[in-house]
Amino acid sequence: EGILVSNKKESSYIKPYVKVFNHQTMVAEKSWGKFQIIDVEPESLTIKVTLNAGHAMNYHSHAHRQEVWNVVSGEGISTVDGVCTSVQAGSTIKLPQGSKHMLKAVTDMRVIEVQMGKDISKEDKKKW
Repeated sequence: EGILVSNKKESSYIKPYVKVFNHQTMVAEKSWGKFQIIDVEPESLTIKVTLNAGHAMNYHSHAHRQEVWNVVSGEGISTVDGVCTSVQAGSTIKLPQGSKHMLKAVTDMRVIEVQMGKDISKEDKKKW
């Protein structure tokens, strides 16, 4: 285990090397915020997601899992199957398997995301 650090401008050059690592990323900082995996079970994954104000997740769906988002802090807009809803600390958003969804941060947000299903993997994400 270890920490990989690179110059942001040069980070795209190391992607081919990172792909050969056979280890699940537990923490990652992205341009939109960061995520930290906090629990892994055979049929569930729990992640703490931090979204920076003005940033959003990709609009996407999952064929083999459902998700629940619990907003811990901040304000944003959730979109589920084309329906937009304002969310804030205390909001819970249930995302059925196959639903198209995204979250956009109006202010900095902290969200606990729980993924549940038999096939929890990066490959089960379809971007729209």
